[in-house]
Amino acid sequence: MRWEDDVEVGGWIRDRLDPGFATMHGVVPRGFDAYARVFHPASVRSLTDGGVVPTSEELRALPDDDFDRTVASFHDEAVTWADTAVAFGTVLHPLAQWNRIVRTPAGEDWRHRHAPDGREFSAPIEGDLPPEILAHVAEHLVAHTTTPDDGIAGIWAGWGGLLGSYGPAGRVFLTATDDPVEAHAALLAESIHDPFNNPYQKAVWHDGILSREVSEGAHLELPQREHVLFAAPPRAFADPDWVAFVPWRDRVMEERGIPPMAQHPSLIWPADRAWILASEIDFDSTVVAGSAALIAALCADERIEALPLAEGASLQWDADEVNL
Repeated sequence: MRWEDDVEVGGWIRDRLDPGFATMHGVVPRGFDAYARVFHPASVRSLTDGGVVPTSEELRALPDDDFDRTVASFHDEAVTWADTAVAFGTVLHPLAQWNRIVRTPAGEDWRHRHAPDGREFSAPIEGDLPPEILAHVAEHLVAHTTTPDDGIAGIWAGWGGLLGSYGPAGRVFLTATDDPVEAHAALLAESIHDPFNNPYQKAVWHDGILSREVSEGAHLELPQREHVLFAAPPRAFADPDWVAFVPWRDRVMEERGIPPMAQHPSLIWPADRAWILASEIDFDSTVVAGSAALIAALCADERIEALPLAEGASLQWDADEVNL
């Protein structure tokens, strides 16, 4: 894979988007035969004894011993939207919205909701499919293109730390220390070099995950988002370990002991433009546009929770008119 500086390779997408987010076509091109919504998995927490999971407030109010015992009994696992709907007595359908699947009253937190059986359900991560599920999806994508080894991946340019910049450091890494003298010295050093407190200091370039060349280079400008493009074979994403092979892998964090990590592509498409995958950063689902055969295969795969979408569908929070 390599950085793609010819951003007009993605110009066809811009020509087929709608203005705004009234429909999914603010980020997903029109003009394909069919569309599928791939639901990002949520998570559910239960207690090993089957009791009611305490809220954060209730947990903080527990004595230390009870707190430790309760936390030790937590059991967390991924959960589908369909199983969540069963738990809350709602209905999963193509335009379902999480806040209504989990029966969120107006003004309350839809991110963490307790089902009648006492389990706590947490909302899906937006803009991100787990690597293994993206791999399952990519298996089908590869089978429905004539160019499985030639394509483009687009990464949203707004992810923190992705691009380098002038000014204060884009990312700050804190080092814990029990020595108050050492801690004070570190704080003082940061203050001395703080450009906000030293207006005469020359602006300094700070690297991000990507090089300065890529950071300052050409990016794909779409109506709603800016993307850094990479020449990337679609076949690569059929490997669950794709994170280890991409050039936007965060090696700086790895040097600090964090397991390999990389942002999920916001866009993937093959050179023949037979389909496109769009993982909008504010969507709790990934949308795939392509042939009717591709969409049917995705929706039939039991490893993937996906439903067909009609062209022009809205995925806004109020689009769910079934679970009112």
